[in-house]
Amino acid sequence: MNCPNCHQTDFKVVDSREVEDGIRRRRECLGCGFRFTTYERIQPAALFVIKRDGRREEFNKEKLLGGLHKACEKRPLPVGTVDRLADEIEAELVETGKAEIASALIGDKVMEKLKGVDNIAYIRFASVYRKFTDVTEFKEIIDKLIDRGEPDMRAQLPLDLEDNDGQARNTPGRHLVSAKGQVKG
Repeated sequence: MNCPNCHQTDFKVVDSREVEDGIRRRRECLGCGFRFTTYERIQPAALFVIKRDGRREEFNKEKLLGGLHKACEKRPLPVGTVDRLADEIEAELVETGKAEIASALIGDKVMEKLKGVDNIAYIRFASVYRKFTDVTEFKEIIDKLIDRGEPDMRAQLPLDLEDNDGQARNTPGRHLVSAKGQVKG
């Protein structure tokens, strides 16, 4: 390790503290006196994904996040939902204790998580993951969602049906009821 200021390799540790996932150390360069912070964390063993064609590649959380972001794009989800889902999925994969995980298992976990958060995001992901080729496959998955009942709406943001002045917004073809119980539109 080199000093970020003068690039010397001699320093002393001024302070050490345990943090959530490791140790935080304040260091001082013995050459120039510059102080800086380093973090020590346990690096988990590499997790490999076995692709459908048999290839193996290192698990990439950014790739998982990318798929989740595409599925959840323009959906009314609270900030941080996608990151939380990716963290949960990664933790579940690590907890298996296996060094290699089938990509199908990752896809199934993503679908399971999305089904509990947002049906549209779930359908978007499923259409790519399961490689839908025609509209009947969409219909089948939608029918299953309908048979299952209402989605878990806790993770979704509430619709804002009123303007700032407390008046209900009028949407063409729909009648809204304001918070005061008045039918609008």
